[in-house]
Amino acid sequence: MPVSKPTRVLVALGGNALLHRGETASAGNQRRNIEAAALALAGLAEDHHLVITHGNGPQVGLLALQNQSYEEVAPYPLDVLGAESEGMIGYMLEIGLRNALPDRELVTVLTQVVVNPGDPAFSQPSKPVGPVYDRTDAERLAAERGWTVGPDGEGFRRLVPSPEPVALVEICSLRRLVEAGALLICAGGGGIPVTINEIGEFAGVEAVVDKDLTAALLAKRLRADLLVMLTDVDAVRLDWGTQSERLLGRTSADELRHHQFADGSMGPKVEAACRFVEAGGGRAAIGSLADAQRVVRGAAGTQVVAVAQGTASLSGRPGGS
Repeated sequence: MPVSKPTRVLVALGGNALLHRGETASAGNQRRNIEAAALALAGLAEDHHLVITHGNGPQVGLLALQNQSYEEVAPYPLDVLGAESEGMIGYMLEIGLRNALPDRELVTVLTQVVVNPGDPAFSQPSKPVGPVYDRTDAERLAAERGWTVGPDGEGFRRLVPSPEPVALVEICSLRRLVEAGALLICAGGGGIPVTINEIGEFAGVEAVVDKDLTAALLAKRLRADLLVMLTDVDAVRLDWGTQSERLLGRTSADELRHHQFADGSMGPKVEAACRFVEAGGGRAAIGSLADAQRVVRGAAGTQVVAVAQGTASLSGRPGGS
């Protein structure tokens, strides 16, 4: 049975839900996709108090490529490019949402996320950004630009460090905005990664924080009832890409932690869902942006709770058999 409606829903939009796989990262394509996303989110906002965050992998990678093509100045670091992408996508989302929800108060906040400078992720790049290349082009770019590259689906992408989010610098302001009733867009692209030294000074770092892990932290800090991650796939699948592939409907964090998922795609979403529900956050869900209403209701996608409530469902619908 679908679960009762939550009051406060934190929605994390996947970067590939905003720029479809294989599409060029043109402003027109992004506007069209973001307008569709805004309509889906507007429907949710009629019944729930929304906080929205989003991915930025394709966008920050494009900004990096554009940045490197201009040789008069040194390339901008990833924290600055992350801030640019957060502002760009937040602006597009806000335009779409304002047109769909003319009577609602909307606020986009550039959000800094504290990371540990000693995080091992800095020596083990794992976060895919930018366009997909074939093997030949990926290896050439890695040699020319000193990139780390790795597989992503049927192609290859640039990999950058993705340290753990530790804290949200603007959390007090974000709480006040939510409590005032604003529909909030924040922590886009996982937030702008910063470190704090021993005397409290902030500095940006060369990294991209995983937006799903930041979403889990944000949902916990804002006391959300539901964390929902909307992407371009319908649910979590076990044995993905094999003949024994199965859709995972209703499940628990305990069950999910017995399985392995791809680091660059579904893995962070599953980890974020587990962290949120294990911290007492209630329910998490992973599903398709196109089916957002049913995912939030608990009638589609993968629904995750902290501990098993009956037998996990491995079927085409949550709670099915």
